[in-house]
Amino acid sequence: MATVVISFKVMPESPDTDLEGMKSKIDKEVRKFAALESDEEVRIEDEPVAFGLVALKVMFAMDEKRGGTEPLEKAIEKIKGVNSVEVTDVRRAVG
Repeated sequence: MATVVISFKVMPESPDTDLEGMKSKIDKEVRKFAALESDEEVRIEDEPVAFGLVALKVMFAMDEKRGGTEPLEKAIEKIKGVNSVEVTDVRRAVG
């Protein structure tokens, strides 16, 4: 099986949402879902949208045998302050 790189865009409910708290909870959910070790990177970056609203871009790699991302998307949607989760890219890693 190959390694896949997955990217999500997470939209908060409002510009006042605690993004740092969301980042911590998203990181925890991604690590649990993808069975990542503490030294494996989960990249979460701010992406300004408009009028003070900032989306979170989440990117990580996992073994494709773990399956689809729907359970992870649902877990992230349950985090307080999250408005929506969108998979923006899934591709096999080369090398």
